[in-house]
Amino acid sequence: MSDLHTEKEKVRICSVASLLQQANKQIRILKTISWNPQVKEDFFAHQCQKLPDVNYIPFNPAPVIDILREARKNIFPQSSKVDFWLERQGDAIEKAARMLANVGKSDFFSFSRLAYGEPTAPLRYDDKTLLQLAQSIRDNVDRLNELQFKIHSPTIYSAEEIALKIDLALKPHFGEDAPEIVILDNLSANALATSKQIRLRRDAKFTDRDCIQLINHEGFIHVLTSINGKKQDKLPILGEGHIGTTCTQEGLAVFAEVISGSMELNRFQRLADRVFAIQMAIDGADFIDVYKYFFDRTEGKKDQSFESARRVFRGGVITGSTPFTKDVVYLFGLLMVSSAINAMFSAGRADCLRLMFCGKLDIMDLPALAELTDLGLCKLPKYLPPWIIDPRSLLALLTYSTFMRKIDLDTSTKVASRLLGDTPIINCPLNLEAPT
Repeated sequence: MSDLHTEKEKVRICSVASLLQQANKQIRILKTISWNPQVKEDFFAHQCQKLPDVNYIPFNPAPVIDILREARKNIFPQSSKVDFWLERQGDAIEKAARMLANVGKSDFFSFSRLAYGEPTAPLRYDDKTLLQLAQSIRDNVDRLNELQFKIHSPTIYSAEEIALKIDLALKPHFGEDAPEIVILDNLSANALATSKQIRLRRDAKFTDRDCIQLINHEGFIHVLTSINGKKQDKLPILGEGHIGTTCTQEGLAVFAEVISGSMELNRFQRLADRVFAIQMAIDGADFIDVYKYFFDRTEGKKDQSFESARRVFRGGVITGSTPFTKDVVYLFGLLMVSSAINAMFSAGRADCLRLMFCGKLDIMDLPALAELTDLGLCKLPKYLPPWIIDPRSLLALLTYSTFMRKIDLDTSTKVASRLLGDTPIINCPLNLEAPT
C-alpha cells in the first residue's frame, strides 16, 4: 500500500486526473450520435414507411487512447482505493472512445452494453433483470390505471413560460453560478443541461409537474453536480461526466423527481417503455417497428414516438439488433441510488450523502473520494439539493421505507383480498380536481 499523504503522491494523483480529463474532453457521445433534424422531416414525409437514412461523422479514438496510455503509466490499481478509482475512470473513457469509433456498425452494441448494460442482464446484487423490473412497473401502472381517478387536466406551458419558472427557482439557489436558460429550435430532447445552461426545445410543451421535474432533475442534479465538479481544480475529472458516471447521475436525477413529489405514473411508464423498446431492437426490431410501438403506447403522438425511437437507435443500426442502451440506466440507476441512500442512512454515514454531490461520480467511487477529501484533494460540494440541505422529508421517507421492508406485502395483500373478495365495488370515482 502506498502512502498517498506525501506531496509526490498528491502531485501524481492530480496529474493523472488532469490527463483523464483531457482524454474525456474529446468524447462527446450525444453530439457524435446525434441525428440531423432533416432525418425526422424525411421520415414523416414518407408517411413513416421508409427507414431513416442517418449518417455519422467518423470518430478517431487514437488520440484518446494515447492520452489514457500516458495516464496509466502512473496508475497502480492494486495499491490503493484512489488508484483503483483512477483506473476505472480510464477504463470508462476508453469504452466510450471505442463505442464511438463504431457508430453505425454492429459492434456499437457490444460496447454500449458494456458501458450501460442491457435489459436482460441481472442486477448487480440480485438475480432479477431490468426487463423484469420494467415489467413489474408496467403491471403496477396498469393495475393503478384501472382505478377510476378523475385528475384535472394540467395547465400547458410554452418553453418561454417554463424558462422563466426555472430561472426563478434556480437563481436564488446558485447565485452567480446559476445556469442560463436557453431556448433552441433544434434539440434532441425537451430539455438538456450542462453546468452553464439548461436548454429547452422551443416547440416543446410542459405541464406544471414537468416544470418541477426539470428543476429537480436538470437543475438540482445535473447542473449542480457539474458546477461542483468544475470547482474541483485538483481533480478536474470530477467535472466531466462519462460512461462510468451515467448510471449514478441519472439515478440521482430520477430519485430527485421522486423525493420532490414530481414523479408521476406516466413518467415511470415511459422509463419502463424505453427498456422494452431497447429489448425489441436487440431482438431484431427495426426503427419503424419501435416507432410503431411508441406510437401505440402514446396513443398516436407522432413527434414523441419518433424522438423515443430515435433514442433507441442513435449511434446504432437502423435495421435492428444494434441499439444504444443508455436508457436502461434510468431505472437501474434509480434502484441503485435508492438502495445506496438507504444503506448510508442505516449505516449512519450522512457524510457520504453529501459527498455524492461533489462532482460527476459513480456510487462505487465514494470510498476513494472520501480518501481524496481527507488528503485535501477533493473539495466538499459548494451546492447541495434542497432535500439534502433540509433532509427532513428524505429522512421520513427512508424511515418509512425501512419500516415497510419488514412487512410481508404478499401476506397483507392476501388478507386484503379475502377481506374484500365478495365486497361490492362502489362506483365512486376518486375526484382529484384541484380545489377552487
